[in-house]
Amino acid sequence: MQLDPFQALPLQGGFLLLRVVLSEEPMTDAIGRTALARTVIIGSTLEITLCRSNLTPSDISISLYHEVLEAASVAALHPPVSVCEMNEADFEAAAQQAFARLGHATPANLNKLLVEFNF
Repeated sequence: MQLDPFQALPLQGGFLLLRVVLSEEPMTDAIGRTALARTVIIGSTLEITLCRSNLTPSDISISLYHEVLEAASVAALHPPVSVCEMNEADFEAAAQQAFARLGHATPANLNKLLVEFNF
């Protein structure tokens, strides 16, 4: 999957997806579980790192949907009610549903997802 379209991408809600990169290094979350992605949020700017190992294009798309929705929810000064009660499993379910409904992540589809959640 080509990641160039996701560089310096304006997102619905006033966010900027600065870059998406693939890493060869394994990643873990805050409690030591294997992670497929990590997002750094600085103000309204998002930087996503995806762990390259064994990711299919579908996995990359689902990870992008998940990370963008979750990061926007955290970065928003006043997040929409639609995301206020979401937890990690809810973000993953939303990403899976977005992939089933919209297909592979594209700049337009990431913005559609954010519009659907009222960003």
